Amino acid sequence: MNQVFPSASTGPFGRKLKRARGAKVPVTVLTGFLGAGKTTLLKRFLETPEGAGTAVVINEFGETGIDDALVRGSADATVLIGNGCLCCIARTDLQETLRGLLVERERGELPDFRRIVIETSGLADPSPILQTFATDRALGEAFYLELVVTVADAAAGLKTLEWSAEARKQTILADRIIVSKSDIATSEPLRARLRALNANAEIIEAVNGVVDPACFTEPGDGARNPFVAEAEHSDGISSFTLTFDTPMLWIVWLRAMDTLMAMRGGDLLRVKGFLAVEGCAGPVVVQFVQHLAHPPVELRDWPDDDRRSRVVFITRGVSEQQVRGLFAAVSALI
Repeated sequence: MNQVFPSASTGPFGRKLKRARGAKVPVTVLTGFLGAGKTTLLKRFLETPEGAGTAVVINEFGETGIDDALVRGSADATVLIGNGCLCCIARTDLQETLRGLLVERERGELPDFRRIVIETSGLADPSPILQTFATDRALGEAFYLELVVTVADAAAGLKTLEWSAEARKQTILADRIIVSKSDIATSEPLRARLRALNANAEIIEAVNGVVDPACFTEPGDGARNPFVAEAEHSDGISSFTLTFDTPMLWIVWLRAMDTLMAMRGGDLLRVKGFLAVEGCAGPVVVQFVQHLAHPPVELRDWPDDDRRSRVVFITRGVSEQQVRGLFAAVSALI
Protein backbone atom coordinates (compact mmCIF):
# COMPACT_ATOMS: atom_id res chain seq x y z
CA MET A 1 0.00 0.00 0.00
CA ASN A 2 2.74 2.42 0.96
CA GLN A 3 5.86 0.35 0.59
CA VAL A 4 9.54 1.23 0.63
CA PHE A 5 11.54 0.45 -2.51
CA PRO A 6 15.24 0.21 -1.50
CA SER A 7 17.88 1.36 -3.95
CA ALA A 8 21.58 1.38 -3.15
CA SER A 9 22.25 4.17 -5.62
CA THR A 10 19.34 6.50 -5.02
CA GLY A 11 18.12 5.93 -1.49
CA PRO A 12 15.21 4.06 0.08
CA PHE A 13 12.47 5.84 -1.89
CA GLY A 14 13.88 5.61 -5.40
CA ARG A 15 15.06 8.48 -7.55
CA LYS A 16 15.41 11.86 -5.84
CA LEU A 17 13.49 14.52 -7.66
CA LYS A 18 13.83 17.91 -7.58
CA ARG A 19 -0.61 33.13 -26.23
CA ALA A 20 -0.48 36.56 -25.02
CA ARG A 21 -3.53 38.65 -26.01
CA GLY A 22 -2.62 42.31 -26.27
CA ALA A 23 -1.21 43.81 -23.09
CA LYS A 24 -3.48 41.81 -20.81
CA VAL A 25 -2.18 38.85 -18.82
CA PRO A 26 -4.15 35.62 -19.41
CA VAL A 27 -5.33 33.76 -16.31
CA THR A 28 -6.01 30.04 -16.00
CA VAL A 29 -7.98 28.84 -12.98
CA LEU A 30 -7.03 25.30 -11.99
CA THR A 31 -9.51 23.58 -9.72
CA GLY A 32 -10.58 20.09 -8.74
CA PHE A 33 -11.46 18.27 -5.54
CA LEU A 34 -8.95 17.23 -2.88
CA GLY A 35 -6.42 14.72 -4.16
CA ALA A 36 -7.45 14.91 -7.80
CA GLY A 37 -3.86 15.64 -8.88
CA LYS A 38 -3.90 19.40 -9.58
CA THR A 39 -0.44 20.12 -8.22
CA THR A 40 1.17 17.22 -10.10
CA LEU A 41 -0.28 18.38 -13.42
CA LEU A 42 0.63 22.00 -12.70
CA LYS A 43 4.21 21.18 -11.77
CA ARG A 44 4.71 19.21 -14.97
CA PHE A 45 3.19 22.02 -17.03
CA LEU A 46 5.57 24.52 -15.46
CA GLU A 47 8.51 22.33 -16.45
CA THR A 48 7.58 22.50 -20.16
CA PRO A 49 8.59 25.28 -22.59
CA GLU A 50 4.92 26.32 -22.74
CA GLY A 51 4.92 26.80 -18.97
CA ALA A 52 7.81 29.26 -18.99
CA GLY A 53 6.87 32.77 -17.89
CA THR A 54 4.05 31.57 -15.61
CA ALA A 55 3.29 33.06 -12.21
CA VAL A 56 1.33 30.86 -9.82
CA VAL A 57 -1.17 31.86 -7.13
CA ILE A 58 -1.97 28.98 -4.78
CA ASN A 59 -4.70 28.74 -2.16
CA GLU A 60 -4.74 25.79 0.24
CA PHE A 61 -7.20 24.59 2.86
CA GLY A 62 -5.03 24.10 5.94
CA GLU A 63 -2.55 25.73 8.26
CA THR A 64 0.54 24.81 6.26
CA GLY A 65 1.23 25.49 2.59
CA ILE A 66 2.50 22.30 0.96
CA ASP A 67 1.53 22.74 -2.69
CA ASP A 68 3.30 26.09 -3.05
CA ALA A 69 6.53 24.56 -1.75
CA LEU A 70 6.27 21.76 -4.31
CA VAL A 71 5.85 24.07 -7.32
CA ARG A 72 7.92 27.03 -6.12
CA GLY A 73 11.09 25.93 -7.87
CA SER A 74 9.32 25.54 -11.23
CA ALA A 75 7.34 28.80 -11.44
CA ASP A 76 8.59 32.27 -12.24
CA ALA A 77 6.72 33.56 -9.19
CA THR A 78 4.65 31.78 -6.58
CA VAL A 79 2.27 33.37 -4.06
CA LEU A 80 0.40 31.50 -1.33
CA ILE A 81 -2.73 33.33 -0.19
CA GLY A 82 -5.48 32.73 2.30
CA ASN A 83 -5.95 29.95 4.78
CA GLY A 84 -8.94 28.11 3.54
CA CYS A 85 -10.52 28.33 0.11
CA LEU A 86 -11.06 31.29 -2.16
CA CYS A 87 -14.82 30.97 -1.82
CA CYS A 88 -14.52 31.61 1.92
CA ILE A 89 -11.86 34.34 2.19
CA ALA A 90 -12.52 37.90 1.06
CA ARG A 91 -12.04 38.29 -2.66
CA THR A 92 -9.94 41.36 -1.93
CA ASP A 93 -7.11 38.97 -1.03
CA LEU A 94 -7.01 37.72 -4.59
CA GLN A 95 -7.38 41.21 -6.02
CA GLU A 96 -4.54 42.57 -3.91
CA THR A 97 -2.34 39.59 -4.78
CA LEU A 98 -2.79 40.07 -8.51
CA ARG A 99 -2.17 43.81 -8.31
CA GLY A 100 0.92 43.13 -6.20
CA LEU A 101 2.30 40.78 -8.84
CA LEU A 102 1.98 43.51 -11.45
CA VAL A 103 3.67 46.10 -9.24
CA GLU A 104 6.56 43.79 -8.41
CA ARG A 105 7.01 42.93 -12.07
CA GLU A 106 7.15 46.60 -13.00
CA ARG A 107 9.79 47.19 -10.32
CA GLY A 108 11.87 44.34 -11.65
CA GLU A 109 11.37 42.35 -8.46
CA LEU A 110 9.74 39.50 -10.40
CA PRO A 111 10.49 37.99 -13.81
CA ASP A 112 8.42 39.20 -16.74
CA PHE A 113 5.68 36.59 -16.39
CA ARG A 114 3.26 36.20 -19.28
CA ARG A 115 0.55 34.07 -17.68
CA ILE A 116 -0.97 33.43 -14.26
CA VAL A 117 -2.32 30.12 -13.00
CA ILE A 118 -4.55 30.24 -9.92
CA GLU A 119 -4.65 26.86 -8.20
CA THR A 120 -7.64 26.77 -5.87
CA SER A 121 -8.10 24.71 -2.77
CA GLY A 122 -9.71 21.34 -3.36
CA LEU A 123 -12.70 22.57 -1.36
CA ALA A 124 -13.14 25.77 -3.35
CA ASP A 125 -16.16 26.90 -5.28
CA PRO A 126 -14.49 28.68 -8.23
CA SER A 127 -17.42 30.95 -9.04
CA PRO A 128 -16.27 33.85 -6.79
CA ILE A 129 -12.98 33.94 -8.70
CA LEU A 130 -14.82 34.18 -11.98
CA GLN A 131 -17.03 36.87 -10.50
CA THR A 132 -13.97 38.82 -9.37
CA PHE A 133 -12.63 39.09 -12.89
CA ALA A 134 -16.08 39.91 -14.20
CA THR A 135 -16.82 42.73 -11.75
CA ASP A 136 -13.42 44.35 -10.97
CA ARG A 137 -12.85 46.87 -13.75
CA ALA A 138 -9.23 47.54 -12.78
CA LEU A 139 -8.37 43.85 -12.88
CA GLY A 140 -10.22 43.55 -16.15
CA GLU A 141 -7.88 46.10 -17.71
CA ALA A 142 -4.79 44.11 -16.66
CA PHE A 143 -5.96 40.48 -16.79
CA TYR A 144 -8.43 38.33 -18.64
CA LEU A 145 -9.77 34.98 -17.51
CA GLU A 146 -8.95 32.63 -20.34
CA LEU A 147 -9.66 29.17 -19.04
CA VAL A 148 -11.12 27.19 -16.15
CA VAL A 149 -9.57 23.72 -15.86
CA THR A 150 -11.02 21.15 -13.48
CA VAL A 151 -9.21 17.95 -12.56
CA ALA A 152 -11.36 14.90 -11.74
CA ASP A 153 -10.00 11.73 -10.17
CA ALA A 154 -10.96 8.47 -11.92
CA ALA A 155 -10.30 6.50 -8.72
CA ALA A 156 -12.48 8.48 -6.31
CA GLY A 157 -14.14 11.18 -8.39
CA LEU A 158 -17.46 9.48 -9.01
CA LYS A 159 -18.19 8.97 -5.32
CA THR A 160 -16.95 12.47 -4.55
CA LEU A 161 -19.42 13.95 -7.03
CA GLU A 162 -22.23 12.13 -5.23
CA TRP A 163 -21.68 13.82 -1.87
CA SER A 164 -19.70 16.99 -2.58
CA ALA A 165 -21.48 20.10 -3.82
CA GLU A 166 -18.08 21.75 -4.32
CA ALA A 167 -16.91 18.99 -6.67
CA ARG A 168 -20.09 19.34 -8.71
CA LYS A 169 -19.64 23.11 -8.90
CA GLN A 170 -16.04 22.68 -10.05
CA THR A 171 -17.29 20.42 -12.83
CA ILE A 172 -20.16 22.65 -13.86
CA LEU A 173 -17.93 25.73 -14.20
CA ALA A 174 -15.15 24.04 -16.17
CA ASP A 175 -14.13 24.86 -19.73
CA ARG A 176 -11.94 21.77 -19.77
CA ILE A 177 -11.93 18.70 -17.51
CA ILE A 178 -8.81 16.60 -17.08
CA VAL A 179 -9.45 13.06 -15.86
CA SER A 180 -6.55 11.86 -13.73
CA LYS A 181 -5.54 8.41 -12.45
CA SER A 182 -7.19 6.58 -15.33
CA ASP A 183 -4.17 4.23 -15.26
CA ILE A 184 -5.41 2.77 -11.95
CA ALA A 185 -9.19 2.99 -12.40
CA THR A 186 -11.66 2.92 -15.27
CA SER A 187 -12.76 6.39 -16.26
CA GLU A 188 -15.91 5.65 -18.25
CA PRO A 189 -18.45 5.93 -15.38
CA LEU A 190 -16.82 9.17 -14.25
CA ARG A 191 -16.78 10.60 -17.77
CA ALA A 192 -20.49 9.87 -18.14
CA ARG A 193 -21.25 11.69 -14.89
CA LEU A 194 -19.03 14.62 -15.85
CA ARG A 195 -20.76 14.87 -19.22
CA ALA A 196 -24.16 14.88 -17.51
CA LEU A 197 -23.06 17.78 -15.31
CA ASN A 198 -21.30 19.73 -18.05
CA ALA A 199 -22.13 18.96 -21.66
CA ASN A 200 -19.97 21.79 -23.02
CA ALA A 201 -16.59 21.07 -21.42
CA GLU A 202 -13.84 19.27 -23.25
CA ILE A 203 -12.82 16.10 -21.36
CA ILE A 204 -9.21 14.96 -21.62
CA GLU A 205 -7.47 12.07 -19.89
CA ALA A 206 -4.06 12.53 -18.32
CA VAL A 207 -1.63 9.77 -19.27
CA ASN A 208 0.59 8.91 -16.30
CA GLY A 209 0.00 12.39 -14.90
CA VAL A 210 0.89 14.17 -18.15
CA VAL A 211 -1.30 16.17 -20.53
CA ASP A 212 -0.62 18.35 -23.53
CA PRO A 213 0.61 21.71 -22.13
CA ALA A 214 -1.96 23.40 -24.36
CA CYS A 215 -4.59 22.18 -21.87
CA PHE A 216 -3.45 25.03 -19.63
CA THR A 217 -3.08 27.71 -22.31
CA GLU A 218 -5.60 27.19 -25.12
CA PRO A 219 -9.30 27.83 -24.40
CA GLY A 220 -10.65 25.20 -26.77
CA ASP A 221 -14.33 25.09 -27.72
CA GLY A 222 -15.90 24.76 -24.27
CA ALA A 223 -18.36 27.59 -23.65
CA ARG A 224 -18.20 29.55 -20.39
CA ASN A 225 -20.95 28.33 -18.13
CA PRO A 226 -23.16 30.68 -16.13
CA PHE A 227 -22.44 31.25 -12.45
CA VAL A 228 -24.30 29.06 -10.02
CA ALA A 229 -25.09 29.64 -6.37
CA GLU A 230 -22.25 29.27 -3.90
CA ALA A 231 -22.16 26.05 -1.89
CA GLU A 232 -21.38 25.55 1.74
CA HIS A 233 -18.69 23.11 2.79
CA SER A 234 -19.97 19.69 3.73
CA ASP A 235 -20.39 19.13 7.45
CA GLY A 236 -17.57 17.53 9.36
CA ILE A 237 -14.67 18.57 7.13
CA SER A 238 -11.70 19.88 9.07
CA SER A 239 -8.02 20.50 8.53
CA PHE A 240 -5.03 20.24 10.83
CA THR A 241 -1.26 19.94 10.54
CA LEU A 242 0.86 17.35 12.32
CA THR A 243 4.44 18.42 12.99
CA PHE A 244 7.29 16.33 14.35
CA ASP A 245 10.45 18.05 15.56
CA THR A 246 12.78 15.08 15.13
CA PRO A 247 13.17 12.59 12.24
CA MET A 248 10.92 9.56 12.53
CA LEU A 249 11.38 5.94 11.66
CA TRP A 250 9.62 5.17 8.39
CA ILE A 251 8.01 2.11 9.94
CA VAL A 252 6.19 4.34 12.44
CA TRP A 253 4.65 6.44 9.67
CA LEU A 254 3.87 3.37 7.59
CA ARG A 255 2.11 1.40 10.32
CA ALA A 256 0.16 4.36 11.67
CA MET A 257 -1.12 5.35 8.23
CA ASP A 258 -1.94 1.73 7.30
CA THR A 259 -4.06 1.52 10.44
CA LEU A 260 -5.74 4.87 9.83
CA MET A 261 -6.52 4.00 6.22
CA ALA A 262 -7.90 0.58 7.16
CA MET A 263 -10.21 2.05 9.79
CA ARG A 264 -11.15 5.48 8.36
CA GLY A 265 -9.77 5.58 4.82
CA GLY A 266 -12.97 6.93 3.33
CA ASP A 267 -12.77 9.94 5.62
CA LEU A 268 -9.18 10.88 4.75
CA LEU A 269 -10.05 13.39 2.05
CA ARG A 270 -6.42 14.41 1.66
CA VAL A 271 -3.14 13.86 3.49
CA LYS A 272 -0.09 15.59 2.11
CA GLY A 273 3.20 16.87 3.42
CA PHE A 274 6.91 16.54 4.08
CA LEU A 275 8.43 13.96 6.42
CA ALA A 276 11.87 14.03 8.00
CA VAL A 277 12.73 10.32 7.90
CA GLU A 278 15.73 8.75 9.59
CA GLY A 279 18.32 7.89 6.95
CA CYS A 280 17.09 10.42 4.38
CA ALA A 281 18.91 13.70 3.74
CA GLY A 282 15.97 15.37 2.03
CA PRO A 283 12.27 15.38 2.89
CA VAL A 284 9.98 12.55 1.87
CA VAL A 285 6.78 13.76 0.19
CA VAL A 286 3.79 11.69 1.33
CA GLN A 287 0.30 11.85 -0.16
CA PHE A 288 -2.91 9.95 0.54
CA VAL A 289 -6.41 10.30 -0.87
CA GLN A 290 -8.97 8.25 1.01
CA HIS A 291 -7.86 4.60 0.60
CA LEU A 292 -5.19 5.44 -1.98
CA ALA A 293 -1.55 5.94 -0.94
CA HIS A 294 0.77 7.63 -3.43
CA PRO A 295 4.33 6.24 -3.64
CA PRO A 296 6.63 8.21 -1.33
CA VAL A 297 9.17 10.44 -3.06
CA GLU A 298 12.39 11.69 -1.48
CA LEU A 299 13.41 15.19 -2.60
CA ARG A 300 17.03 16.22 -2.92
CA ASP A 301 16.60 19.24 -0.67
CA TRP A 302 14.10 20.79 1.71
CA PRO A 303 12.04 23.60 0.12
CA ASP A 304 12.86 26.00 2.98
CA ASP A 305 14.79 26.24 6.24
CA ASP A 306 12.18 24.36 8.24
CA ARG A 307 13.43 20.78 8.59
CA ARG A 308 10.54 19.51 10.71
CA SER A 309 8.03 16.98 9.46
CA ARG A 310 4.77 18.72 8.62
CA VAL A 311 1.79 16.94 7.16
CA VAL A 312 -1.61 18.47 6.42
CA PHE A 313 -4.66 16.29 7.10
CA ILE A 314 -8.04 17.17 5.59
CA THR A 315 -10.57 14.80 7.07
CA ARG A 316 -14.24 14.19 7.58
CA GLY A 317 -15.06 13.37 11.18
CA VAL A 318 -11.49 12.41 12.15
CA SER A 319 -9.99 14.71 14.77
CA GLU A 320 -6.44 15.87 15.25
CA GLN A 321 -6.43 14.38 18.75
CA GLN A 322 -7.36 10.96 17.39
CA VAL A 323 -4.60 11.01 14.77
CA ARG A 324 -1.98 12.26 17.21
CA GLY A 325 -2.98 9.55 19.67
CA LEU A 326 -2.61 6.89 16.99
CA PHE A 327 0.90 8.03 16.06
CA ALA A 328 1.92 8.19 19.72
CA ALA A 329 0.64 4.65 20.33
CA VAL A 330 2.40 3.20 17.28
CA SER A 331 5.64 5.01 18.14
CA ALA A 332 5.53 3.69 21.71
CA LEU A 333 4.96 0.12 20.53
CA ILE A 334 7.75 0.20 17.96
